[in-house]
Amino acid sequence: MSKDFQQVTTPDAPAAIGPYSQAVVAGGFVFCSGQIALEPKTGALVGDTAAQQCVRVMSNLLAVLGAAGCTFADVVKTTIYLKDMNDFGAVNEAYAAALGEHRPARATVQAARLPKDALVEIDCVARVP
Repeated sequence: MSKDFQQVTTPDAPAAIGPYSQAVVAGGFVFCSGQIALEPKTGALVGDTAAQQCVRVMSNLLAVLGAAGCTFADVVKTTIYLKDMNDFGAVNEAYAAALGEHRPARATVQAARLPKDALVEIDCVARVP
């Protein structure tokens, strides 16, 4: 990786399951790769519902952000990928609970299929404080 990019890794979030980084710091921002509901230690997909999976996803994102010196308060943009848009309301509640009062910009899209057949995946961009 070039000196203009800093790779972010933490054992507190699932290891990348492909040729990518958990996150990269560049230009004063942290670009977090999409997280699904994998338990970091075992790599097992957890949660039977999209809302349950969202709780784990947000925990994973927070761990990656923390490794870059950030919190959810630093997040400026997220993208939520749902297997089924009918899960929007339940995922929205879990997402809002994790973020508290912070409200970054966001897009939500339905995806035909997510890695490991997950029900939800979320990526984010945060500013480095």
